[in-house]
Amino acid sequence: MGQLIEKLLDELDQSRVRLLVAIELLADEDLLAPQALGKWSVADLLVNLTVWESELVTGLMRIDQGKKPGRLLAALADPEAYSQKRFEENRGRDLDRIFDDLQQVRLQLEEWLEMLSEKQLASKTRYAYFQGRALADIVAQTTYQRERRYLPLVEAYAQAMLAQQSEEHEYDRQNDES
Repeated sequence: MGQLIEKLLDELDQSRVRLLVAIELLADEDLLAPQALGKWSVADLLVNLTVWESELVTGLMRIDQGKKPGRLLAALADPEAYSQKRFEENRGRDLDRIFDDLQQVRLQLEEWLEMLSEKQLASKTRYAYFQGRALADIVAQTTYQRERRYLPLVEAYAQAMLAQQSEEHEYDRQNDES
């Protein structure tokens, strides 16, 4: 495996571990709380990360078939509209399904990355429809860079929820002793 592929896989792992560590102690209701992260819940963010990675996997499959990744290109051209449309389509999804999909799509992405060559990932001219951008840059943009943009919000929210739970637990403990 080449250095670029290893770097991409490492970056994917680092950002995902940081995200999962931030939310691991949150209760389901905290993950589903509306507007916890601006207009989204944590669950909504997880769905957003999944749909972007899924679009990337589909795009990689189309590229492998010698086809233009039209939906991926459209998503990249207007990311806010893409995210909003997927948000509306996926509102109210089951939390277990969200986590299953998050993990499954990541595994598929990693498999695709391991099948690509360094040349395929690094070339800025191989895929004209990316307008001079390397496939590795597209992978980074749609995955770990997107995830990292939200990490400070997720971490701050998680810390606030855990602090609140701790205060409530302490209050309950003191009242039980009285």
